[in-house]
Amino acid sequence: MNQRSLPLNRPLPHTADSSDAFIDLDRLVSAALRRWKTLAVCAVVFVVGGAAYLATATPLYTSMTQVLIDDSLSRYAEEEQNAAQNSQQLDTRISSTVEILKSGKLALRVVDQADLSTNPLLVDPPQSPTAMLKGWFKSLGGMFAKQGRVSDEAAANARRQKAAAMLQQSLRVERVSRSSVVSIAFTSADPQLSALVAKTYADAFLSDQLSANFEASERASGWLQERLGDLGQRAQAAAMEVETYKRENNLISTRGALMSDQQLADLNSQLIIAQADAASASARYNQLAAIVQTGPENAVENSAVTSKEIDNSVIQELRTRYSAVSKREQDITKNFGADHPQAVALRTEKTDLAQQIFGELQQMTATYRNEFEVAQSREQSLRDSIDRVAGRNSDANEAQVKLRELEQKATALKAVYESYLNRYEEASQQRSFPIAKARVISEAGVPVSPSSPKKTMVLALSAVLGLMAGGAFAFLQEMQERGLRLESDVRTQLRQRSLGYLPLIGGGKRKKRSRFGWLKKAPDIPEEERVTVSPMPLEQMTRIVRDAPKSTFAETLRHAKLSCEMLLQRRPNKVIGIISAVPGEGKTTFATNFALLLASAGKRTLLVDADIRNPSLSRMLKTGPKAGLVEAVLGDVPWASAIKVDQQTRLAILPNVPHSGMEQFHYTNEIFASPGMGTLMENARKTFDYTIVDLAPLGPVVDAKAFAQHADGFILVLEWGKTPARLVRDLLEAEIDINAKILGVVLNKTDMEQLPAYGDSGGSEKFRKHYAKYYTE
Repeated sequence: MNQRSLPLNRPLPHTADSSDAFIDLDRLVSAALRRWKTLAVCAVVFVVGGAAYLATATPLYTSMTQVLIDDSLSRYAEEEQNAAQNSQQLDTRISSTVEILKSGKLALRVVDQADLSTNPLLVDPPQSPTAMLKGWFKSLGGMFAKQGRVSDEAAANARRQKAAAMLQQSLRVERVSRSSVVSIAFTSADPQLSALVAKTYADAFLSDQLSANFEASERASGWLQERLGDLGQRAQAAAMEVETYKRENNLISTRGALMSDQQLADLNSQLIIAQADAASASARYNQLAAIVQTGPENAVENSAVTSKEIDNSVIQELRTRYSAVSKREQDITKNFGADHPQAVALRTEKTDLAQQIFGELQQMTATYRNEFEVAQSREQSLRDSIDRVAGRNSDANEAQVKLRELEQKATALKAVYESYLNRYEEASQQRSFPIAKARVISEAGVPVSPSSPKKTMVLALSAVLGLMAGGAFAFLQEMQERGLRLESDVRTQLRQRSLGYLPLIGGGKRKKRSRFGWLKKAPDIPEEERVTVSPMPLEQMTRIVRDAPKSTFAETLRHAKLSCEMLLQRRPNKVIGIISAVPGEGKTTFATNFALLLASAGKRTLLVDADIRNPSLSRMLKTGPKAGLVEAVLGDVPWASAIKVDQQTRLAILPNVPHSGMEQFHYTNEIFASPGMGTLMENARKTFDYTIVDLAPLGPVVDAKAFAQHADGFILVLEWGKTPARLVRDLLEAEIDINAKILGVVLNKTDMEQLPAYGDSGGSEKFRKHYAKYYTE
């Protein structure tokens, strides 16, 4: 009978998965807690390896000295200080110093200075097992090679070169931060040798700097001396050429200049003075001439203007007398009248004084006219002299051009000669300077503890590497996880409802002990489905529900029952198929217990063993059935007569006789698609409230697909952490009819102790221990 499928496959709303984040710290922590044994084992293995290395490794000692590179050390010996170096120049110099310290030449110098070519710890240091093995192979190869006789000198030189090479390998030279300090560190198996080499390196470097300065100064002095001889001859020849040319061209010079040039300069100076004198005399003469032309009447008034510019004591005295007479004349006229004899006499005296003043002005005018004429004559004479001297100089202009060229050449050679002479003197002085531009600021001491291997660091690094290796191994293990562990995985990866977890019966072992006395061990059942039981009375078959009603197992079954009632509430009589993806996932165990729970709740329940090819439930029956599902479908027996009913729980079971009727069907799915199966399910609906059908897995056969038309819904049972999610997803996508009727997914055989380790932060799995007070296992 075909039934219209209920909308049970309505997709669940997609929720954001924390796994979509770039890095989920909660999942990383959870994975680390799950794989803590792997991490601990790897860490312990690596720490043990590190301890073994520490036990076999040769301790090495490092001695270090520090050298300061400072130009100011020679400031008292050098006359001039060099310009301040910028950061780039300083970096370049420090880098050059580091390379000098690493050079082979300095290493040979240290070997010779400390006599290290015969030191066995340096020439033949302790070797690791790998190096010793390589040395044995080289010695074996050398036995077959043709070797000539080596002289003692060549052997000594070879030892010397090898010692220098070993020094370079164990030497560490580096700049200290951004300072001008260079550290020199040497590492060896002998602390005394390390201190000796580090100290000798610093001394050899300072000696090398002094030697380099002396050699450079010596070479510079020799070269400068040769250049000085040549430059002296050339400068002298140039000076002689200048003097000869001046003599040939009558270019006489005094105080560094030509005589004609000096004469012309002196005449120009005199002409300027003469012009100033002539201008001054002309101004005075013109002023006095203008006063004289006004007549004697105005002489007294004009003489006042003249006295300010010209100092004349006679005129000053006459003016003083004139002023006194004028005042007396005014007083007498005021008191006695203008006709008084004394007033008349005073007016006569005033007239006489004015005539005297006018005469003095005329005399001074003639004097200044003579001075003006003399100044003009002198000015003209100087102009004539300048013209004559300038005429003579014009003839010497062409000769002066050549003379300047010769003088410039002679001056340049003289300047170069003096410069080289100064540099030669400086180089000669610097050859004797016993000062290097470096000093030791930290002496090399004998180390008291080995620098390598560092026990704490090696053990810590071993632990870290062990944790990294364990993390990588744990990551590979996590990447191999394909199964479903959490209810959230069911919702996000399968887009189905989760009905909960069924714990692994029997504690974490695959070998289980059944609670039902009417089930027995079947020898041809797959190993993962087998159970070890002893015969039990029929009344004990429901003990898992009755004796532990508050157990996690029973709670999950009640959750599945409630979900079926809510989703199939429109179906008064329900047919529910129990399916799995692959064999061995425990669907038969779930179907049996689920049917027992329904029957114990007072529901009329029929449990049908519909796994025709592998009837596990029927095989485990204590008494083998004579007829079963196939016979009832074919109509060979009435369906009610094939049912077994437990009188205590009222659970009805329709078994399946192994191999019965199979010879009549080429394909088992024909039985589920036959009209007889539809009739059987219709009769079951009329008699029972719940019909629980234990079907074959989806993966191997299509029996469940053929039965889908008769079922109201399916409960999918998956093994926790084993069944790949992609396999389940592909099977459901392929079986559209079944996927549309999935009521929920049960994760079976769950390790409840390990479940919280897989839960997300804040997930319900993390609170399983808090739920324990509500359960009685």
